[in-house]
Amino acid sequence: MYDQAILVISTVPSMEVGKQIANALLEKRFAACINILPSVNSLYTWQGKTADDEEFMLIIKSWEELFSEQLIPAIKSIHPYEVPEIIALPIMMGSEDYLDWMREVTGD
Repeated sequence: MYDQAILVISTVPSMEVGKQIANALLEKRFAACINILPSVNSLYTWQGKTADDEEFMLIIKSWEELFSEQLIPAIKSIHPYEVPEIIALPIMMGSEDYLDWMREVTGD
């Protein structure tokens, strides 16, 4: 049984790429739900230069047990960035009904 629910955050260059990743994760049952937030401004250093890009943010609800072996490779197989942001935060608490639904749709 999956125990540790997580939020995975990844930024993408377009809504189209975000939907491709979201659909792949849902199809493979690696995530229960993905929110795509429009128009986030990302400032970061890349190859010695400061970049300032408009991106879309994915907020992926999943499980720690799926993160390293399933989620990361699935995202990287579609993501166009050389080094995509793929980070996870623990969900400290959640309604049992929602967590049960997450387990059901991710195949646990």
